[in-house]
Amino acid sequence: MKKILLLSSLLCLNYAANAQTALSNEIAYKVKNEAFNNSKIEEIAQFMTDYLGPRLAASNLKVRSEQLTMEKLDELGCSNSRIEFAADFPSGGWDNEKTYVAMTAPYYCSFSANPKAWSGSTNGPVKGECIVANIQNQEDIEKYRGKLAGKVLLMPTSEQYEMSFEPLARRYTDEQLNEMAKDSRPYNRRRSVLNNDYFKKRELLRQLYDLLKEEQVLAIISGSGTFNVPNSRGVQYKVGDPEPITEIVLPLEDHNRMVRLVNKGVPVEMELDVKNTFTDNQKVNNVIAEIPGTDPKLKNEIVMIGAHLDSWHGGTGAADNASGCIVMMEAMRIIKELGIQPKRTIRIALWGGEEQGLFGSKGYAMNEIFNAKEQKKLPGYDKFALYLNMDNGSGRFRGIHLEENDQAIPFMQTWGKSLESLGFKTLSIRSTNSTDHVTFSRLGLPAFQFIQDPLEYRRTYHTPMDCYERLSINDLKVNATMIAWLALNAAMDSERIPAKPGYPLIENKKN
Repeated sequence: MKKILLLSSLLCLNYAANAQTALSNEIAYKVKNEAFNNSKIEEIAQFMTDYLGPRLAASNLKVRSEQLTMEKLDELGCSNSRIEFAADFPSGGWDNEKTYVAMTAPYYCSFSANPKAWSGSTNGPVKGECIVANIQNQEDIEKYRGKLAGKVLLMPTSEQYEMSFEPLARRYTDEQLNEMAKDSRPYNRRRSVLNNDYFKKRELLRQLYDLLKEEQVLAIISGSGTFNVPNSRGVQYKVGDPEPITEIVLPLEDHNRMVRLVNKGVPVEMELDVKNTFTDNQKVNNVIAEIPGTDPKLKNEIVMIGAHLDSWHGGTGAADNASGCIVMMEAMRIIKELGIQPKRTIRIALWGGEEQGLFGSKGYAMNEIFNAKEQKKLPGYDKFALYLNMDNGSGRFRGIHLEENDQAIPFMQTWGKSLESLGFKTLSIRSTNSTDHVTFSRLGLPAFQFIQDPLEYRRTYHTPMDCYERLSINDLKVNATMIAWLALNAAMDSERIPAKPGYPLIENKKN
């Protein structure tokens, strides 16, 4: 049986009295047949990963991917494909053109290295002695003054590898899904509060970085990532600032090895050759396309599906989040190929700048939905019918997070019946965060993220491992089927999921 959240029987009876309708079994068959027997998932997957490459926000490669993705949407039969400005992006563009990092003493070892985004270049090939910065207070910073020029600074070890006996990839168990189906709202939720230690550490780091710039260290090396695969990270930078120090992320195995050697008194040397390019592209764009609605009364209402097009610079951003883009593009292709003319407009939105703070979706909302500065609804608010988002890797959809929107339950119950055989069974009233649906759900709008099998996502995303091989093609086929079906039902239903009562929340601002 479908796992449903625990609601009062009176509420359930009220829902039953206002039961929703779903499209016919014939259309369900056509959607599944097109998705499984004529799939273009493989083709789109290779396009989004191998061909587009990494897509860091505002980078030259991201700009390239916007144009190519818009052309691909045209090829798939979408209408009104466009690149749409979303928001200012003070960091500008940054592209890595060369990375060579090695230890040369006490012996030679080349490293798998990942420069931090928006960090600077070395002055060609450079070589220097490594020192470890053990900074606990202001006095420690002063100990290094006059001793850093021409050095490679190793940040102290902050993580240690611990062997895990859990499988590298996994799917959700029935027990885990049952737990997700429970309503968590009765339980107290505490907001995390940053303590004074956090701010003290930030201030110490700021002072350390000022000293490193002054003394002209060759590079800063930190450790993050295991199995000899470094993570992707960025530094604070805005166009017009001096070029930052070269910063490199090494896997824990390599970084911690050098730290241990230095702490034992063994001289360690490194050589580096890193070239990064900065561009004055201070904007984030979204790629948008549509299947126009045809009903005279409903065609201006929007059913939106989306994922973020940007990625980090390590790998090709396959699971995070080419996978979501692949699914949404295939869903649009399926709908278009079937020749179904939706009553409402179905819009695909491939967001920019998600990794740096949901820049793309927030910009879209500011321009179309709700002006946060003026605290007023825009015309797009009342035309917003639904948003479905994918951004948790390429695992199969097992259900959906309904963001505490009880009014969405009967819709998803009814529309989801035809998807139960594919594993779509869990309706969770709980909220989930950290991706673009949050932009709209915070406004009370029906915007949802799916429950996905984790696979190996947490191990591989934001790393150079995140390439085509991280995609589960069959799971993506299933997900595209579900998106196409749910989007069609939302576009054809005479009713739509309401916004949460009392939303949007308008702040009382004193003059």
